[in-house]
Amino acid sequence: MINEKLINPQSLVVIGGSNKTSKPGGNCIRNLVNGQYKGELYAVNPKETDVQGLKCYSHVSEIPQTDLAIISVPASSCLETVTILAEEKGVKAFIMYTAGFGEESKEGGELEKKITEVITKNGASLIGPNCIGLLNRHHHSLFTLPIPEIDPFGIDMISSSGGTAIFIMESAIKMGLRFNSVWSIGNGAQITVEDVLEYMDTNFDPETDSKIKLLYIESIKEPDKILEHTSSLIRKGCKIAAIKSGTSDSGIRAASSHTGAMANPDLAVEALFRKAGVVRCYSREELATLGAVFTLKELKGKNIAIVTHAGGPAVILTDALSKGGMNIPKLSDYPEAKELKSELLPGSAISNPIDILGTGEPKHLSTAIDYCEKKFDFIDGIAVIFGSPGLTRVYEAYDVLDKKMKTCSIPIFPVLPSVSTAWDETDYFVKQGHVNFSDEVGLANALTNILKTPRPLANNLELKGVDIPLIRRIIDNIPESGYIAPKYVQALFKAAGIPIVDEIVSDNWDEVRDFAEKAGYPVVAKVVGPVHKSDVGGVVLNIHSVEHLEIEFKRLLKIRGAKAVMIQHMLKGMELFAGAKYEEKFGHLVLCGLGGVFVEIFRDVASGLAPLATEEALSMIRSLRSYKVFKGARGQEGIDEHQFARIIVHLSALLRFATEIKELDINPLLATPKGIIAVDARIRIEK
Repeated sequence: MINEKLINPQSLVVIGGSNKTSKPGGNCIRNLVNGQYKGELYAVNPKETDVQGLKCYSHVSEIPQTDLAIISVPASSCLETVTILAEEKGVKAFIMYTAGFGEESKEGGELEKKITEVITKNGASLIGPNCIGLLNRHHHSLFTLPIPEIDPFGIDMISSSGGTAIFIMESAIKMGLRFNSVWSIGNGAQITVEDVLEYMDTNFDPETDSKIKLLYIESIKEPDKILEHTSSLIRKGCKIAAIKSGTSDSGIRAASSHTGAMANPDLAVEALFRKAGVVRCYSREELATLGAVFTLKELKGKNIAIVTHAGGPAVILTDALSKGGMNIPKLSDYPEAKELKSELLPGSAISNPIDILGTGEPKHLSTAIDYCEKKFDFIDGIAVIFGSPGLTRVYEAYDVLDKKMKTCSIPIFPVLPSVSTAWDETDYFVKQGHVNFSDEVGLANALTNILKTPRPLANNLELKGVDIPLIRRIIDNIPESGYIAPKYVQALFKAAGIPIVDEIVSDNWDEVRDFAEKAGYPVVAKVVGPVHKSDVGGVVLNIHSVEHLEIEFKRLLKIRGAKAVMIQHMLKGMELFAGAKYEEKFGHLVLCGLGGVFVEIFRDVASGLAPLATEEALSMIRSLRSYKVFKGARGQEGIDEHQFARIIVHLSALLRFATEIKELDINPLLATPKGIIAVDARIRIEK
């Protein structure tokens, strides 16, 4: 519960304020004073009468009515302190630096709970405990350094970890980023990352609020809340990038299906961010770089021009951009290139990268940028690499870059690598309000990451061809939990509009023989029972005669764990995969990719959170490394990706109305010349 007293307090007390700036309570007061806090400010410390020029009280019972209290005393003293402040002194907002609570022990967790209950009961807000504080344009209530430059249109950062927030700020400040607010959530006893996002979304003012949000999240408690408010903010014009840590240890998972073996919390996070439109990062430097890109004009296409006076970094940048899916058009093929070359020094290259040479002057840099913007009108963005060999100063060149970035109609991405030799010039450039990407590969990765992140879509169910009442009747008639009989799988898929091949499952030879004759040879025979049929010799293809079928039928029934034999008409085509698994808190995670035996070997799968719309499903398919195979490679036929997407959408609709489904595999989905059809599927339910 975030209130105005937390955001803009008119009075503030530091409990544990000190003259020693090496202590959290002391450094916090220094930051508040240096940040020119305009309200009433005082401290509580029984050992002091004056703290950094402020009035100091010996006990919390002596202070006047106060809006916000910062707590920096031992954990054992916190409950009594908070109770007096909340119940007697009218404090409506708390920031607790103190550690030693739920993050440390069970007893600490109980104490944290009691403190939170007192604060909440009295209608107050709580940031922490175990945090570094809160910084915004009204008060600098952090006890750490650095304190970044405050700008109403700077970055909003929300971090689960105080230490990580500090190090992200270090990286960001170095790049020239400014901040509007920094929220250190700590243990999140009352206010979580989700709550801060909700507050920013609910109170968003496009005229006065920052449109860039950077998140560091250690625990997602409410995925739906993250999805709702990040996607809402992005639709309102914001740009959001996030790190979610702690997803590598997925624990021991029962591999009762391909999906069960592959689905994990990390894929769920991936799907959540994809659905919301949040750009996912994996390092502090990457997050800061994304924030810096977000401050520039939006890149609206894939065509990038590179202007440089150093060939090597330009080639490195070209490789990184190309690998990420960007285009570096060959400019020398256009008639304007000859004109540009005549205005540069002899020996300059104009193919792209445009190399104005190490001896190139600021006027040549200006000319090259002008041509990229005005003559090569298909260019969507310009990367400028300009450092110093240590022979001359580059102030004039950076002045040119400053002016061009302010007036150019397309984004310019400055790569100024000479952070030592040209430190003064780079610092001068950054202080003009710009950012700097000292590493060209970091810039390329950020641009391609943004390119690959889809916009959030309306969370609409697409139900054409889905028989909801029939789905419910089938589920309700299944007698027990566990993997359901193939007849129920067939019925559910037909009710959901998912094409599935006709089949029979039986241990009766006469039934199997009659079905094969009706379906027509060749047929496929598969053992029913073992999970991984191929591993136990439980799949037989190209059975062309009744004699061959009888031999394989008898052999399959002898396989350990065999319950019956499944017979289908033999189809040929590209093997695809689709599956789903219920992930706690997130809901149903839907996966797709190449099928057959390769699904777990290559693990090239895309994930999405149900329900899915067609555009989301297409985005999943197109994000796969194997997408080129789907388009048709080496003379092979491609697949109908729109039909594949429709099957994924119908699958997500099935999951929406059959929430009892906990695991589902379709492997393979066979892409035949006549269409895509499911040929093998397993569904596990919990009634």
